[in-house]
Amino acid sequence: MELRQLRYFVRVVNFGSMGRAAAELGVGTSALSQQISRLETELSTRLLQRTKAGVRPTSAGLAFFRQAQLAIRHADEAIEAAQHARLSGYVSIGMPPSVAGVLGLPFIRAMYKRYPDVHLRVVESLSGTLNSMLTSRQIDLAVLYDVTRTQQFSVTRLVTERLYVIGTEQSAILRSEAPLSLSDLTSTALILPSESHRLRALIDEAFSRLGRKPNVVAEIDGLAMLMEAVGDGLGLTIQPGAALARHTGGSFVAREILERDLVRSSHLASLSDDELSPAGLAARIILVETARHLTEHGKWTGATLIE
Repeated sequence: MELRQLRYFVRVVNFGSMGRAAAELGVGTSALSQQISRLETELSTRLLQRTKAGVRPTSAGLAFFRQAQLAIRHADEAIEAAQHARLSGYVSIGMPPSVAGVLGLPFIRAMYKRYPDVHLRVVESLSGTLNSMLTSRQIDLAVLYDVTRTQQFSVTRLVTERLYVIGTEQSAILRSEAPLSLSDLTSTALILPSESHRLRALIDEAFSRLGRKPNVVAEIDGLAMLMEAVGDGLGLTIQPGAALARHTGGSFVAREILERDLVRSSHLASLSDDELSPAGLAARIILVETARHLTEHGKWTGATLIE
């Protein structure tokens, strides 16, 4: 199969006529028809239905037409990038707030340094919202906490993150530098995300394994407001180390949790390789490289890269 054949086929479908498509392409009608026939022979299926009024795609041809357009677009972008010796294009990526706090700016810097002509859009939102945006093709890539096998994404396992008990310097239970067990927190006022969050589910499951329940005094779904409430001394929280990325130099204190199985996994999900543009493919590579650099240099607290 040749790219030229894909271009011919798309033109024929768009014009609905072999003759008009041939004139537009500057080739003979018989030569064009021969190329389409070769394509159908290679695919072992009929792509076009010939009528007195012209031609129209069969059901197989319509499905092939959509993918052929995508392949041509990607090929044209690749040609343009090669001709200009610099990758260009547009890519959008979503990150949850805690991940954006530690990964967002280093990723943007790395993309700008490597591919200055790529227009980058970064969306910071909850993992569930980003999942929906990716599914509806509103964004190209997203860091997600919960990815099901039924979703038609290309998924790269990114990092696992240890969870910490976080509070202020005035919190009596945090004055010791020793790690804490969840059993030590059963009477401690906790401020956590609501039950719709994957992080909350992990915490509830961990307490349940100990036969305990967390003492939740407030549920706050926004990380910024949650950390404000903790900073005001209203309670402690359980979060990954990345939650403190935007609070360096503050009065927050973090203590490790003894339960080693209390970890959160992050995945980089994207549109399939067939749908993702060259700019999107480049962004996916840069994001993984940035995550690797941050974890290897201890700049992503509690994170371990998943090989």
